[in-house]
Amino acid sequence: MPASSSASAQPARRRAAAVAALLALTAVAGCDASATGGDAGGREPGTTGAPAASESVAPAPVRLTTSFRDAGSVPIDAPVTVTASGAQLEGVQVSSAAGPLAGAVSGGTWTSSATLEPGTDYTIAAKAARPDGSVVERSRSFHTVDLTLDQQTFPSIAPLQGETVGVGMPVIVTFDLPVTDHATFEKHMQVTSTPAQKGSWYWLSDTEAHWRPVSYWKAGTDVTVDVDVNSLPAGNGIYGQEDREVSFHVGDAHVYKVNAQTHQMQVFSNGALLRTLPITTGKPGFTTRSGTKVIIEKFAEKRMNSETVGINRNSPEAYDIDDVQWAMRVTYSGEFIHAAPWSVGSQGYANVSHGCTGMSTADAGWLYAMSRRGDVVEYTGTDRQMTLENGYGDWNLDRAAWKAGSALS
Repeated sequence: MPASSSASAQPARRRAAAVAALLALTAVAGCDASATGGDAGGREPGTTGAPAASESVAPAPVRLTTSFRDAGSVPIDAPVTVTASGAQLEGVQVSSAAGPLAGAVSGGTWTSSATLEPGTDYTIAAKAARPDGSVVERSRSFHTVDLTLDQQTFPSIAPLQGETVGVGMPVIVTFDLPVTDHATFEKHMQVTSTPAQKGSWYWLSDTEAHWRPVSYWKAGTDVTVDVDVNSLPAGNGIYGQEDREVSFHVGDAHVYKVNAQTHQMQVFSNGALLRTLPITTGKPGFTTRSGTKVIIEKFAEKRMNSETVGINRNSPEAYDIDDVQWAMRVTYSGEFIHAAPWSVGSQGYANVSHGCTGMSTADAGWLYAMSRRGDVVEYTGTDRQMTLENGYGDWNLDRAAWKAGSALS
């Protein structure tokens, strides 16, 4: 019986069924069900399978029940469930322009296993079986809640897709809107590598999380970062805007050891010492930071102006050089490794810079050519320490302190 039929029609249907049974007893041999029409026996539209010969009462209506009340504004941060009354639910398909919604039937209930897209129309197509074996198909539509860009946070990932980096390069995920539910997001942010290396996340802020292995990456490692946060609740009414996946490669193990006391840089590649370069670092009042730094970016030429690091243009320490060659940034605060032809006489003997590591143009060009983002520069010999936030300072925390920065620790 169609779900919309009224109870008052049942007596008439019972009388019709009785007449049909009497006619069946007197019918000539060779007659079949097709002679009576597609709805003989009082079946509902959308039902397959023949009714039992003794059926005299119309089956109960089959109805779908879903987990949402308002089909026009379904939340995206809760699973969709579908159940059926009057029959056993056998299968459900939920489709949209964004693609099918994954899910499975268990214990008579279909439950989605993937997140919903905001502002999207979905259609539920369900099949259910009655005790007599007939199958009923039912459908229902719904629309998910609409979100503005101010309600969605977008993840950006470093390194870039396909980039080759140094062994000190952390995985960096930045969000354009704050994530206050760190634990929910971190559960869906995976880093895998070949060969496998243990590591963990550290939240520097609500908009930035870093992942690093226990020790420097092994040279030749292939890494995949999967940030599966689409539609996840970030907290404070904000949701993940999109899933992101990036794969990158770790190149040779370049580790440069700078000693500010001996004014030398030792250049190692895969554990072998290639060269020792005379250098100069920061003079008193502009002391270069000790600790582990990582090359952040490279410039074949870079304008360096003292005002960008807080030195007034009228100061006797002011400088403005348009074309500093072979510059590689190692702190956000303005420390670089670069060519410094003006201080060659002091390189290897004294610290005369404003905090940068200076060397001859030839040595700087050689080092620049072999270096990449993520290469490690280990500084010793000063009483001023590198900090976590001033560049890629990740390696300045020991393993225990790093693990404590995870929301899942």
